Amino acid sequence: MFAYIVRRLLLMIPTLFGIMLINFIVIQFAPGGPIEQIIAELRGTAVSATSSFSGQSGDIQGGGGEPVASGSNSTSKYRGAQGLDPEVIADMEKQFGFDKPLHTRFFTMLADYARFDFGDSYFRDQRVLDLVLDKMPVSISLGLWTTLLVYLISIPLGIKKAVSDGSRFDVWSSGAIVFGYAIPGFLFAILLIILFAGGRFVDWFPLRGLTSSGWNDMSWPQKIIDYLWHITLPVLAMVISGFASLTMLTKNSFLDQINMQYVQTARAKGLGEKQVLYGHVFRNAMLIVIAGFPSAFISILFTGSVLIEVIFSLDGLGLLGWEATINRDYPVVFATLYFFTLLGLILQLIGDVMYHLIDPRIDFESRNF
Repeated sequence: MFAYIVRRLLLMIPTLFGIMLINFIVIQFAPGGPIEQIIAELRGTAVSATSSFSGQSGDIQGGGGEPVASGSNSTSKYRGAQGLDPEVIADMEKQFGFDKPLHTRFFTMLADYARFDFGDSYFRDQRVLDLVLDKMPVSISLGLWTTLLVYLISIPLGIKKAVSDGSRFDVWSSGAIVFGYAIPGFLFAILLIILFAGGRFVDWFPLRGLTSSGWNDMSWPQKIIDYLWHITLPVLAMVISGFASLTMLTKNSFLDQINMQYVQTARAKGLGEKQVLYGHVFRNAMLIVIAGFPSAFISILFTGSVLIEVIFSLDGLGLLGWEATINRDYPVVFATLYFFTLLGLILQLIGDVMYHLIDPRIDFESRNF
């Protein structure tokens, strides 16, 4: 297993390189950029897209400028730069490093990232690493609570559905699961806000943030209650849309094991149904479910947290990445991409190791992976 882990760790290097290269190239052809944002701000045409959520970077964003065709402006390649001193444009390009060739900028970025030096944000007076570390607890908190609750709900429900396959309970619960799977989490979030956060009915839960304004002055019991009060609706919105797949996976996994010969043999020996189910079936059936916990966590963190953080104004990595993309804050964009990619690769490796620990019969080294 050690040799397999080493090979997987070494494989992360070209994987990271390829992902960063593709995204770096795509960014170069995307319309707009940090210089265009500043030009739009100087000309008074900047449009704020996220200031209502953050309030930190809303003044320099949304210019929407892109390179114009050759010959449309003899002094600048940027739309909207007419009338600006070319030396000012050149100074801005030098400030952001755009005066260097593409390949030089890319390999310089990779060398810095290898040392976890992500530079400084273009539009925030902070180091990118400090920004990421500051926002990380919010996103990880959402991901951990959601993953934990999804497993606590899906596993018992999936087992119950497998045991009661074809029953009335199985039919109506399948309808609820399909309903939860079909509707995106952000729609549930909006519905929860309307129902429970002062939309049209009751005002039981806060609409913004993860803690109250006076959180630092509270006692520890009050801090815990306040935190749980704020996180209830975001986590509930993510859980409702996230438990469907895992429930069906658990059910199908148990059904496959229940129909196997060793289960029939155990029953023939006179073992009770609970002994058969939890003493023999559970370990084999739950192998894929438990071992998939790391990948499930990163999936929830990737796909669910961005819009939920935006809707509930939670200052996490999802909202940070969203604002950075809108504002063309490239150091933050690439740093969050690098972090999420590296985290995903590591968690996939942890998932494979968990497979082996749960069932030593699974030997990845013999398969030459």
